[in-house]
Amino acid sequence: MATASPSSISFFSSSIFLSTPNPSPKTLHFPRLRPRAAAIQAELATVPVLSFEGNQVGTTTLNLKSAPPETARSVVHRGITTDLTNRRRGTASTLTRAEVRGGGRKPYPQKKTGGARRGSQRTPLRPGGGVIFGPKPKDWSIKINRKEKRLAISTAIASALQNTIVVEDLEEKFEKPKTKEFIALMKRLGLDPKRKSMFLMTEVPDSLRLSSRNVGTLKMLTPRTLNLFDILDAESLVLTKGAVDFLNERYGLDEDDEDEDEFEEVEDDAADQGAEVEGDTDSSQ
Repeated sequence: MATASPSSISFFSSSIFLSTPNPSPKTLHFPRLRPRAAAIQAELATVPVLSFEGNQVGTTTLNLKSAPPETARSVVHRGITTDLTNRRRGTASTLTRAEVRGGGRKPYPQKKTGGARRGSQRTPLRPGGGVIFGPKPKDWSIKINRKEKRLAISTAIASALQNTIVVEDLEEKFEKPKTKEFIALMKRLGLDPKRKSMFLMTEVPDSLRLSSRNVGTLKMLTPRTLNLFDILDAESLVLTKGAVDFLNERYGLDEDDEDEDEFEEVEDDAADQGAEVEGDTDSSQ
């Protein structure tokens, strides 16, 4: 059987909770502690920059928000389940007995037929009849806060920085659409065309889009189409310099997001007013 710790302190006997050296029980006031969410961290990482030929020409930094380790899994899980749930169209619909066409006349007399009594051909017991408790159009969408969704995306990208590279801008590298040249580029960058990869670019020219669309394991995304599912589904992330600037601006740590104390002390207004009233009463006496 668990026993109480001998080092536990009593609120009334400890001096750290007392506002005066010897207060009376009427004026004793305890500050209310409101727990805060764990502080958001910043994942500062150095990512290599590769040229079009596949040679390393420098490095760049990504400074992304990241949820604390104890809550990162739940934040990303909530983000991905929200996205997948909101994809449901909810347009499945069936006809009930009242909506099926026909069946206005009684099929056969009630008695003297030797069969079960039947009042309509639209009964759910016959083929072509109505459906009992069938699906109807429904809205499956659920809400998620914008900051929470952005935190889930930045946390997912920060967790994949080990498999992330940065390449020079590819907008002017493909004059004509050619899948063979794009696959050669992937091999020069150390990417396997048979493994899932995700390219994030600020703009995707038509020549580059047409060159990569036949690669079934590739996703070519822009800031407008960036989503959590493709980030988690990819095994390698490829960013352009413009995409790096976008991620640092959109998902980077702002000055307003600096670490703060885990708990803040909030004074109870009613208690303060009561203490002031008691103080006025004591002074008048």
